[in-house]
Amino acid sequence: MSFNSRLGWMVALVLIAGWLTAVPVTYGAAQTTAQYEVPFTDTDRAFSGTTSVKQEYFQIEDYWNVSQVQINLDYKASQLTQGTQSSITMLLNGKNFYSFRPVTNDQASQHLTVTLPKAWLVKGSNTLTLQGRMESTLSENVCPPQDSLDSWFQLYDTSAVVVSYQSLTTTDSIADFSRHFVGRDTMQNAWNAVSVPAKADPAELEAGIYALSGYASQNPLKDKNIPLVPMDTAGLKVKKTVIMVAKPSHLPAEIQSSLSSADLKGTDLGQAALIKVMHYAGQTVMVVTSDNDDLLRKAGKWLANAQLVRQVKGSSKFIQANTDTASPAVPISSRISLTENGSKLTGEGHQEQAFFISLPANRSLASGSKISMNFRYAQNLDFQRSMVTLLVNGTPIGSKKLSSQMADGDTLTLTLPENLNVSGNFTVTAAFDLEMTDAPCTVRSSEQPWAFISPDSLLQLNTKDRNELLFNDYPYPFLRDGAYNKIAVVLPADPDEYTIRALSNVFNLLGQYMQSNAGDVRVYSDNVSDAELGNAQIIAIGGYTSNKLIRENNDHLYFRYDSKGAAFVSNEKMSLDPDYGQRIGALQLISSPYSDGNGLLAVTGASSESVYLASKLIASDTARYKVFGDAVITDKDGVIQAFRFKKEAGSSSDAIGTRLLQRTDVLSFTAVAVMLLVLVLVSLIFMIRKYRKRRREEP
Repeated sequence: MSFNSRLGWMVALVLIAGWLTAVPVTYGAAQTTAQYEVPFTDTDRAFSGTTSVKQEYFQIEDYWNVSQVQINLDYKASQLTQGTQSSITMLLNGKNFYSFRPVTNDQASQHLTVTLPKAWLVKGSNTLTLQGRMESTLSENVCPPQDSLDSWFQLYDTSAVVVSYQSLTTTDSIADFSRHFVGRDTMQNAWNAVSVPAKADPAELEAGIYALSGYASQNPLKDKNIPLVPMDTAGLKVKKTVIMVAKPSHLPAEIQSSLSSADLKGTDLGQAALIKVMHYAGQTVMVVTSDNDDLLRKAGKWLANAQLVRQVKGSSKFIQANTDTASPAVPISSRISLTENGSKLTGEGHQEQAFFISLPANRSLASGSKISMNFRYAQNLDFQRSMVTLLVNGTPIGSKKLSSQMADGDTLTLTLPENLNVSGNFTVTAAFDLEMTDAPCTVRSSEQPWAFISPDSLLQLNTKDRNELLFNDYPYPFLRDGAYNKIAVVLPADPDEYTIRALSNVFNLLGQYMQSNAGDVRVYSDNVSDAELGNAQIIAIGGYTSNKLIRENNDHLYFRYDSKGAAFVSNEKMSLDPDYGQRIGALQLISSPYSDGNGLLAVTGASSESVYLASKLIASDTARYKVFGDAVITDKDGVIQAFRFKKEAGSSSDAIGTRLLQRTDVLSFTAVAVMLLVLVLVSLIFMIRKYRKRRREEP
């Protein structure tokens, strides 16, 4: 696109917040055409101001046979926009494919539909860019004043990408089943589920939790959950892909009879677990079964290792005692490269490059963490106005002005502030403002400014364990370095469907943070002994009357039940009407009464429905950000109230004292200063004594 030399600015819009199209694969038969719609943004977004270009990346599902992709753009441009001088261009994977001049009138919005060139889509990661120039001043002057406040372009939340495709039929391959099971269309339409027997025993539930967690960690739509449901749930029949975890005698009769001797290959299910993909009642089902509790759990852990699952092209897999199921340990490196091959940014104005940094959820940044970015840039910049800024999770941490002397090799080294409160995965963004001299007045199509971030740019991380029992630090203490941290789940003796759904919510979010299947989860009924809960992080699900553990620890809760367990009662933080106390659910994170240093999460309410209501608060990151402190209550109207009952770890003066004690240089300086002071005082004492002695000896 050739940009107008007159006054203007480039607007950068992110068109896609989700995922698009796919390419055909060589197996399976295509089904009827379906549509998958991806909204651009959850809210209306307005863009204005100085020159900038932004990009958005999206992935392609490899089992979609795409027939057409359309972009439905609902927008409104400034009423002052000069239509003959303003334009917007769309690029796919760096190639221009459509340009238009924004329409302006008094209507609320304009609608534009554009077909995406299917031939330019690639398997894997794709890049979509929108760049343009919005002119709001018509002047005969060579260089009219800039008018960025009058130049704006608003994208409405009704804008979307619509993908028309045929989904290739799931084959009997375990790998193919798995990619369909967590496909974007499957997740969006809730076509999947993990099912266990209605009266599942602990081993069946534990295997189901491992399988659920493994697929939750691969879920591309973090606001959508994979349900864990009993096999007799009516809604299970409408699912397209189902994982059934059960002992052979607890499977549906039709599935039991279909497991032929050919499937078992003479293997005793008391000595092995079987994972088998089959078709049943119009569904594609993956059966996970064994008569051996340990091997059934191990089969669930095997499914939680995505690397192993993707390698199995056959329809069945036997898990035996010597089968290796462990996933690699999560590396926690102190030196992380920002970019493997370097990153180039091209174009005038504001340019951004984001780098994703993976960190286990229980780790947070400690003092002394640094970032050192090496970069170079073009010489044709206006160095009075060009600069670079580094941001962590959108928070600026430092900037540097660009200069002609350092253009061939510049460095920006910054210490990450301790008050960033960064934990778990985070993003480092390098934002360049590449301004040109008289840019609005001069065409430089062959001299576009650029910046290049070198591969030797490093992030030096000092991390520490998060150790406060607060929802601010959740999922601590239930995950440690990407693996489950010896979790004990305590359920009512006779869990109902609401309880299982609550369990599903809890482990959908924990599973999203799980990076290794090395950790353990054990499920107990509420008659569990204290010894079995020792040295465990406890999740108790249920109410006062249904769960003995919650009943016995009522005095430890922040929101306690009345003597009958019918309702929560008032406390020092909140007055509760008895009727309201019956209708709310609560999350309460307390210290474990069974072992020092561990935690107990009570997902509780007077009714099973209230328990499920509370569990929804920790079912996804979208909901989790609404909770903090150590006790949260919610009701059916969506009212969420969070409280902190634990006292602060220490006053600010205590914290300063602790930090000083950890500084060896400060301690050394203090010791030397004290010694000098002592010497001075001793010298003064001797001088005074000597002076007094002379006075006494004088006649």
